[in-house]
Amino acid sequence: MFCSSPECKGEDKVMQKSGDVIAAEGDTVTLDCNFETSRTSPTLFWYKQEVNEFPKYMLKTYSTSVEKEDRFHTEIQDKSVPLKIQKLHLSDSAVYYCALSSQTWRRSLNFHL
Repeated sequence: MFCSSPECKGEDKVMQKSGDVIAAEGDTVTLDCNFETSRTSPTLFWYKQEVNEFPKYMLKTYSTSVEKEDRFHTEIQDKSVPLKIQKLHLSDSAVYYCALSSQTWRRSLNFHL
């Protein structure tokens, strides 16, 4: 297959720091997700995976959109798409995935109360 469009050039990448985020109930945390893409209007997704469960879709954001749902907020900022979680609940403890196209990476969030 031949493709000359700028959308076809380059490689999509999603990068997150490894390790746990330690926070207390009621805190606010931001999970970082950096990306590289040749796309002019990328769409990024956040998923949450609880223990012994499949990942579940949370939010998506693209170009200049700001996505909010309850205590969760995300938006593209240059080459980053941070997930901000406010007023943490114990039930927020999970693995969070940031995804761009078919590229995924994960960041775990555990609370020590």
